[in-house]
Amino acid sequence: MDKNIGQPGISMIQHLAEEMYGNEASAFLTTLQERLKAGEFVAPRGPKAQGFSEQDTLLITYGDQFSTTGISPLEELEQFLEQYLRHSFSWVHILPFFPSTSDDGFAVSDYRSVDPAIGSWEPVQRMARTFRMTYDLVLNHTSASHRWFQKFLANEAPWNEYYHTRQETYDWSQVVRPRTHPLLTPFLREDGSQVHVWTTFSTDQVDLNYANPAVMVEMIDTLLFYIARGASMIRLDAIAYFWKEAGTRCIHHPKTHKAVQLFRAVTEHIGLPTRILTETNVPHEENVSYFGRGNNEAHMVYNFALPPLTLQAFTAETAEHLTRWASTLPTQSQDTTFLNFLASHDGIGVTPATGWLAPEELDRMVATVRERGGYVSWKTTPTGEIPYELNVNWLSAIAGPDLPQELRIRIHLSSHAIMIALAGIPGVYMHSVLGSENWGAGVELQGHNRAINRQRLRLADIQAELDNPRSLRGRIFNGMRQLLAVRRREPCLSPTARQQVIHGNRQVFSLLRTHQNRALLCLTNTSSQTVQSTVRGVAMNPQMRDLLSGKTVSPGRGGTIELAPWETLWLEAQQ
Repeated sequence: MDKNIGQPGISMIQHLAEEMYGNEASAFLTTLQERLKAGEFVAPRGPKAQGFSEQDTLLITYGDQFSTTGISPLEELEQFLEQYLRHSFSWVHILPFFPSTSDDGFAVSDYRSVDPAIGSWEPVQRMARTFRMTYDLVLNHTSASHRWFQKFLANEAPWNEYYHTRQETYDWSQVVRPRTHPLLTPFLREDGSQVHVWTTFSTDQVDLNYANPAVMVEMIDTLLFYIARGASMIRLDAIAYFWKEAGTRCIHHPKTHKAVQLFRAVTEHIGLPTRILTETNVPHEENVSYFGRGNNEAHMVYNFALPPLTLQAFTAETAEHLTRWASTLPTQSQDTTFLNFLASHDGIGVTPATGWLAPEELDRMVATVRERGGYVSWKTTPTGEIPYELNVNWLSAIAGPDLPQELRIRIHLSSHAIMIALAGIPGVYMHSVLGSENWGAGVELQGHNRAINRQRLRLADIQAELDNPRSLRGRIFNGMRQLLAVRRREPCLSPTARQQVIHGNRQVFSLLRTHQNRALLCLTNTSSQTVQSTVRGVAMNPQMRDLLSGKTVSPGRGGTIELAPWETLWLEAQQ
């Protein structure tokens, strides 16, 4: 496809550039065109993304998740995926594997290199031949050690205008941000002068200035570099805070949405089948705004309200709020879908549940997490500090430590069954696949709450536990693989299959998925009691096969189905 963006008429790229940069748009387009002509723009080898289907499942992992001697952590991850998970996942998201100075990879000091402590590009690109790979574009900020920032401190052009600065007296009280430390961090320039730099996330993460079009060109160039090295999807990290403007809340700025559109327009313009994933840990309605019109912004959006509402359902033993929220989810298409997930490297976001949980319900959930060994992170808002994130391992949070192991495993798997059954692509964090629990020692060792769910593991120890079918890890691992295997062969669980949330028994989350002449009734009891769930409006056979256990279920009079405590059934129903 012709890379010339100066063609007759107003292309989408030109239109977006003019909206974002006004009089500077022409210079931006000229520079971008030069980069496009000089760049490597080839689609990654390996499986191609052709819309979304029930075959799509995504694993979230660190590149150095496993350690051993003799080979690099990335090579070790490659071998683990090949041996254990090749048939369970089609997508792999390796969290930032670039040189970084803090935040477990999210303070990038070199966008184009692989951290030599964990490996090189070779194993990453080899994995891209088997899996569709997702790479992070950490675009809100760089490390304070990045060469751009060092040249900024030296007041060298053009880098002297690459970062956001404000006067020390700047009033940032209306700025929405996910941290409580001061927004501005003082740095000394080489000439001895002091400059105050915008630092949304930490003093080591300095925010880039996208009002400068040269910075946007740098990031587009970086995005295309990742695609050339195997990325089938680009995750736009912390995109909500991308564009800053005085007098605004500096979150979800209209030009942030324009930027997402621009990233997509550039890849589509040069014919790359790349997916764009936005990461916006915010209230639900704000989150789904990144779908745009459905064909111009993100292909995939994290379903951030799902984790807190699922956690609340199991800890409060009622699916009422989860059911009410799921009933509002928009219809998905071949081109746009949710990334459904429960756990991640960060934690369980609280703000996405805003409007769905009453304050006292949220307080009870937070208290439960604390009782189970978790932590709470806070954020600053114009009205004060509020809970932002629960830092806890999913198994430790969802299943009380005093329960028998059998029930803890059932709760963990049933909560994931809800996530996997919902329309969208399931994204599963490695520690949830492995049945890990809180790493409390890591919080003290690393000095931050998020370490609780970021433990690196010795591969030989993990293999021994996974190969033991009676161990906690082995049973959870095999149960997770079974759930994913059933999904990958069931067309009713395609992201585009029809979804109907059924309102009935308050303790049961009920979902009907239909595709052509097939129907699947997905029921999960979120309580510790045996319940009789009445499913109305669904045609049911006298005998229904549960796809998960293989057993036959016979509905009672009026369509009543019995579920044991925390049990999940995926039943073949009539269309």
